[in-house]
Amino acid sequence: MEEIAVLVVILLIGAMWSSIERKLDRTQRTAARLERKVDLILDHLGLQETQPDLARVRALLREGKKIHAVKEYREITGAGLREAKEAVDRMD
Repeated sequence: MEEIAVLVVILLIGAMWSSIERKLDRTQRTAARLERKVDLILDHLGLQETQPDLARVRALLREGKKIHAVKEYREITGAGLREAKEAVDRMD
């Protein structure tokens, strides 16, 4: 009986995971579509996306303050922790 309960739980988790993956995939497609639309609008208006000034981040890296650099990058760009860390790692 206990084995059946474990099997049911595993099946439920699998079904939930599948549903989450579908929703995430749909969200990613929607985000990509919106990014393309924003790019078209910017092109139509003759505008360019400005790159953030990361001089302070570079200065913190030169001082050996990598954690502070990641925090500063996040504040400047609004990036998540992982994205900010990867960006700062590429700058280092």
